[in-house]
Amino acid sequence: MRIGPTELLLILAIALLLFGPSKLPGLGKALGKSIKDFKDAAKGEEDAKPANATKPDGKTDEAPKA
Repeated sequence: MRIGPTELLLILAIALLLFGPSKLPGLGKALGKSIKDFKDAAKGEEDAKPANATKPDGKTDEAPKA
C-alpha cells in the first residue's frame, strides 16, 4: 500500500490547516531529527557527534575555562 501524490497533498493540506504555516518548518525539522536519532540508535551509534560539537547558536557543550 503506497501513498500517492493525491494522498500526500491531502495530508500536507490538513497539516497546514492544523498547525499553520509558521510552525510547519519546525515540525519538519523535529521529525527529521527524531528519525535520524532513531536510525542512529538502531545501528548502535548512540553518540554520533563529538562531545564538543558546536550547536546552531555557535556555543559548545564544554564548560568555560577560567
